[in-house]
Formats: sequence, C-alpha cells, structure tokens
Amino acid sequence: MKNDNTFKPYIPADKVMPESTITAIILGAILAVVFGGANAYLGLRVGMTVSASIPAAVVSMGIIRQILQKNSILENNMVQTIGSAGESLAAGAIFTLPALFMWAEEDPAISAPNFFEIAAITICGGLLGVLFMVPLRTALIVEEHGVLPFPEGTACAEVLLAGETGGSKSKIVFSGLGISAIYKFIADGLCLFNSEATWKVKSLKGAGFGIDVLPALAGVGYICGLQISGYMFAGGIIAWFVLMPFISLFGAGTIIAPADKLISEMTTDQVWGSYIRYVGAGAVAAGGIISLLKTLPTIVKTFRKAIQGFGHKESEQLRTNKDLPMPFVLGGALTIAVIIWVLPSVPISLLGALIIVIFGFFFATVSSRMVGLVGSSNNPVSGMAIATLLIATALLKATGTTGYKGMASAICIGTVICIVAAMAGDTSQDLKTGYIVGATPMRQQIGELFGAVISGLAIGGVMYLLNAAWKFGSNELPAPQASLMKLVVEGVMGGSLPWGLVFCGVGLAIAIEILGLPILPVAIGLYLPIYLSTPIFLGGLIRWFIENKKKCSSEEERKGFIDNGVLYSSGLIAGEGIIGILLAILAIIPFKDGSFADYIDLGGILGNTGSIIFFALLLISLIFFSLQKEKTKI
Repeated sequence: MKNDNTFKPYIPADKVMPESTITAIILGAILAVVFGGANAYLGLRVGMTVSASIPAAVVSMGIIRQILQKNSILENNMVQTIGSAGESLAAGAIFTLPALFMWAEEDPAISAPNFFEIAAITICGGLLGVLFMVPLRTALIVEEHGVLPFPEGTACAEVLLAGETGGSKSKIVFSGLGISAIYKFIADGLCLFNSEATWKVKSLKGAGFGIDVLPALAGVGYICGLQISGYMFAGGIIAWFVLMPFISLFGAGTIIAPADKLISEMTTDQVWGSYIRYVGAGAVAAGGIISLLKTLPTIVKTFRKAIQGFGHKESEQLRTNKDLPMPFVLGGALTIAVIIWVLPSVPISLLGALIIVIFGFFFATVSSRMVGLVGSSNNPVSGMAIATLLIATALLKATGTTGYKGMASAICIGTVICIVAAMAGDTSQDLKTGYIVGATPMRQQIGELFGAVISGLAIGGVMYLLNAAWKFGSNELPAPQASLMKLVVEGVMGGSLPWGLVFCGVGLAIAIEILGLPILPVAIGLYLPIYLSTPIFLGGLIRWFIENKKKCSSEEERKGFIDNGVLYSSGLIAGEGIIGILLAILAIIPFKDGSFADYIDLGGILGNTGSIIFFALLLISLIFFSLQKEKTKI
C-alpha cells in the first residue's frame, strides 16, 4: 500500500519559514551534547538508551517560544533533529568501544584508544548512517505514509503541533532534570545514603536481592512501560532466584571454570559474574540474531524499494521533496569509507572498510524500516552489531589478522556499523516528524550531519571521563553491551568463551521465543544484575498505575498524564546523566590524598533505610508530575 499523495503537511510546501537558524543550530548542538552524554552514561549503566527527540523538542519549545519569544515550528523541529543525533551516536559508541578500554586495562602492553581515534570512528559512523538513509526517504517516509507508523517520529510531531496551540510541557522536563540532578548529587556525590541497597537471602544460598535507587532507572522503567520492564525483572528473578541458587546448591564443594575458587566460597555477585553473565550473554546474542532473522521479509521488501528509489528524479518544485543530491550522498559515503581505511589511528583495513560499506547500507536499510514498524526503542541494534562482529572477526581471522590487532579491528568495524544502524534509525524518525510538520528534508539531513560531528567530538571526551573515574566493566559502569561484544570477539578469535554456559543462554532464548515472549527484555534482565532491573520494574508499575487511573475525565486527559510522565522521566534520565558526568570530573581532580569526590563523600551515613525513603519520595514525585494538568500556555 502506497501513499495516495493526499497528505498535506502542517506547513505547506510553498510557505517558507525560519528553519536552519543560528538559534536552532546552537541550541541543537547543546542538546546533542547533553542528551548524548546522558545516554552514554545511561547505556554504560544499564545497557540501553532512550530516544531524545521528544524531550529535545519540548526543551526547544520552552526556550525558543517562551524565553526568546519566537514562533517557528520548523525551527523547533530543527533543534530536535540536531539534538537527537547525540543519543543515537552515543548508543552505537557505548555498545562497543568500551571493549577497547577493557582490553587496555587487562594488558598493560595495550594502549587505550585516544580521543582522535574515538572521534574519527564515531563521526564516520554517524555521517554514513545519515547518508545511507537519504535514498530510503521517499520509499519509507513518503510512499508508505500511513503504513509505517514511525512511533517516536509521529509522537514528536504531535508534541510540536501541540506546542503551536500552547502548553506547559517544557516545565515538566526541566523539573525532572533539576530534581534528578539534586538527587544524584546527594546520592553519589555527597553519598548521604547508599545508591545501591542490597540484602542477602539467608534461606536460599546463592540468591540475593537489591535495588539501585537512582532516578534514571525509574525513568527508563516508566518510558518502557510495565510489560517490557516486567520482562526484564522476570529475567532477573530467573537468574538471581533460580539459576544462581541451583549453581550454589549443586556445585557447592567444587571449582567450575571459568571461576578459580570453590562455589561455596563465592559471594552472590561472584556467582553472577563467573556464570550468569555468560548465560545472559548467550541469551542476548541469540535474541538479537532471532529478532534480526524475523525481519528478513521486511529487509527484502525495503531493499527492493530502496533500489527502485535510486531511479526517481528529485523534485525541484516542492521544498518538502528536496533531499541531499545523490552525487553528494554517493561521493560522501565513498570518501568516508576511504578515510576509515587510510587513517593510521583507526585499525581498519581495506577489507574492514568494504565490510562497513556493504553491511552499513544493509543494516541502515533494516534499521530504518524497523523503527518505522516498532520504534527506535525496540530496534535490535545490538543484534546487528553481534552479527557484524561474528562475520568480521571470522573473516579477519581467516585472512591472518589475529590477536589483539584482529580483535580491535573487529570492534572498530562493529562500532561503525552499530552507529550507522542507530543513526539511520534516528534520521528516519526525524524525517518522519519533518514530513508531518512540513520541514525541508535536505535541511534536516544537513542538520543530522552537523549533529553527528558535534556528538562524535563530545562522546570521546565523555567516555574518557567516565572510564578515568570508574573504569568500564566495574560495578559503577558495567557496560553490559560492550562486555558482551568483547566476549563475542574473544570467543571467535581465541576460543576463550565458556561455550557451555553461552549455549545454555541460547537454549533459554529459544524457549522464550517458543513461548511467544519478547526475547531481548528477558535476556537483558538475565544479563544485568537484579539491582538494575528492580527500579526499572518499579518505574513500569507507576506507568501502569497512571494508564489505569480511573478518575480521568477523558481518554485525552489520560494520555496527557502518560505523556507528562514520559517527559518527566526524560528529565530524570538527563539530570542523572549530567551529574554523573560532573561527578566523573570531580573523581579525577586530585585533592589532598585522593580526589575531590572523596573529600565530599559522607560514607552513606543513612544506609539502606535512607536509600529506600529517598527513592520512595522520588517515585512519588514521578506520580505527582505525571498527574499535572496544563494551566499555562507557551
């Protein structure tokens, strides 16, 4: 079914309004850095990121319309287009690149990647993701309007259109950001109470329970909803209350590889780290690949439309039909591929550059259509990265590129592909928003390219700060996705992976698929400590409470309450991410015998009781701001 060409955008094609203004560019760049840094921190904590398009649009309306007293929906759209690029680029980078830092930590002879290397890899991936999406726009956005819903893109357009009639949504985002920032500083800066409350289950050896009482986790749970957060929590229960007790019960007096001590002498966290994370890794890998295989009909259909789209002539009459010229797109993609190959600081060979071009366009096509069907949050980018790493590592090993050189090259190839897929998905959502409101596609595409460059420069600094403060792979920054990618590459290249445990996870994933349940949320719950999935589940419960609130005058009011919660949750995530980066800076500033962060540390004097009380107050604030009714106009 194709678009019948009866759709008319909010701003007609023959009307010209301010769009790519200096205000939009500067504000978009700031939001790209802020939301990119916040999502980098979040992804390194829990292995997932959240879309920044809607909060960026809301912040834009609050500043441009209310503070600057300007009124241009296309200008606001440009801000969210540039601003959301940071989140997508961060997702691709933190899912893979920390593996290089972890190898450098394990072997003093290996150097961690420098800033230039990180920036070059991320910027090249971001630019390719945008360019590969350009020839797909007509087929996916225009011809299938009404067929592919593009959930986040459509929702963002609704927010922008609602801003034209007035609202107070931006205040909710800033409230969440401020409250989260203060809370995070008290919890992890001053350490007034423990940010992680844990309890032992004495009657069940090997079991354990806990909760990270942090704002971003509750926000993630609310945005995901009860179903997804519930699946994650179920995965945590399977791991921490079924598998770990089984291991402790039947293997109590033995030493089982890959651990090197008696299971009876291991702590709960050690049992998880030695065994369960490999089971979870197998489940996540299988889940990602199964999700990818299920989209094969979609992949074939999209490729066919993309090839057909190459023969279409660009319209010179309508502003809303103008894309970047095809010679620029093809020349730009080729130039970037050559740069990736010849840059001495990037360990990618000619074979690697060819893999990137072929798989890059392939997965850009997959990603763009996937987000059109199920949204960016459910886009299996990690599955695409795993598939790329398996093939790239095997090819590199077969051609004689082995050891650390081969593994580093595979990770860099996987990073570029991961960023390409994430950026292509984000670009397609933004172009959908622009299609609805009447933006100029070429200007949006240029904005995405600019956002990719700005975000790539920022992400390198953010990753260095976070690694210097806490180290990737630590309890503070477990970097679950990157740890998984590291295991995959090591397993293929050196055979060091405990395949028995991994295949147990694969079996669990297949069983979950047969039951008709979504694999990835359960698998991520298996892979992550239960301390992370518990607060996410509580955030999902609050979303369920708001969705089922009986005292609503209309469905429109109920939807408004739900949207308020999403905006407040976005603020919670952004606020914690910003303070997390600030605390990382404080943690590396020398002060007396330690760092400045050590100097202000109160040692968690309120203990677990304080943790629960403060987190309960935070959850109450989420309910309070969700139930706010609009009173003022922007």
